[in-house]
Amino acid sequence: MFLLLSSVAWILSFNGAFSDFDAIPQVCSLCGGTVGNGSAVWDLCYTNKSFVVKGRCCLQKQDEENQIIGLDLKNCSLAEVDDLHEAYTAEVVDLSENPLQNVSKLTFHGFTSMFFLVLPPILECPGGNESWEITEVSNSIRICKGQKSACNSTGEPARLCPENSLCQPDGPGLFQCICVDGFHGYKCLRMDEFPMVEMFVILGTVTALMSSLLWATQRRKAKSS
Repeated sequence: MFLLLSSVAWILSFNGAFSDFDAIPQVCSLCGGTVGNGSAVWDLCYTNKSFVVKGRCCLQKQDEENQIIGLDLKNCSLAEVDDLHEAYTAEVVDLSENPLQNVSKLTFHGFTSMFFLVLPPILECPGGNESWEITEVSNSIRICKGQKSACNSTGEPARLCPENSLCQPDGPGLFQCICVDGFHGYKCLRMDEFPMVEMFVILGTVTALMSSLLWATQRRKAKSS
């Protein structure tokens, strides 16, 4: 009873302290209710006083924006999940107890911070077992824990990136190739061009200043003679 009252008091106090969290992301309202007491998202949010529960999300104020740290869509009667991109910063996501038959790994495109994902037991962890430190079915849920970098798991993605680029993780089982400095364009084959316009502007400015200085010096000498 004491734990329940303290939990309620914690939510009320932080909802008041974070009045600027009123405009919450749309994904936090995909279904009614709030973050479930005792869920993985609840545990994450409750242990950090800088976080606050709003709708189905655990939020943190970051650079004047509401950053989603946890997303709890447990038991939301979701038959499909199309776009969760608003929650790409989430560290914990719970989609359990939903009639989901399939979830594309592209659903979690950009979810590089996600280290704990809960799914219905019939679904596989996005990216496969090789994309996670731990994958298991327990108490009618599938747990995907400890996301691995797609660039480090087998080495194959890094080899797929063209020359002059680097492999960068982009979510479970996903990666992208980023051009190194000095290269851009298709397959990072184009080198950055020398900034001719900027060079001529600087050169012209310097020439004009030097000419003015030289003219002033010569005129001063002419007057003194």
